[in-house]
Amino acid sequence: MALKGDRQIDATEIGYFVNEVAERGSVVVISTAGSGVALENTKNVATVAASPSGQKPLGILLNDFVSIDRTRFPINWHKDQSASGDKASILTKGWVVTNKLLGTVTAGQVAYLAESGNLRGAGTPAVNESLQPTIGRFRSDKDENGYAKVYVDL
Repeated sequence: MALKGDRQIDATEIGYFVNEVAERGSVVVISTAGSGVALENTKNVATVAASPSGQKPLGILLNDFVSIDRTRFPINWHKDQSASGDKASILTKGWVVTNKLLGTVTAGQVAYLAESGNLRGAGTPAVNESLQPTIGRFRSDKDENGYAKVYVDL
């Protein structure tokens, strides 16, 4: 589990599809986008980037994306799952408690996009924001289970 239930959601984005298996709590970025308003446009695709370099973050994925045969198995809504190819609920403003963290994080530190949709705090060497975009700020230190509170503002 990458997100705990303790959260405050101020704004979400529901205009992008996720066409892969992805874990909630991952930072998703723009893969492709439609032009104009692009409502219900299948060109609006979000992905979990393997590398943060040059990516445009959308926010934090709020539910798991699974790959199942829907003709044989229903989606388990109690597990907050969506099928690969569905639209995603993406947190763009608010805070969550997540364990999708790399390295040591401390309260007040800027949260940057890291590899594979994870978050990272500032460290050594200094972060280059064109290579690792800012997501928000950490509101707590990492606990003994690897979770920390992060405020997202995109």
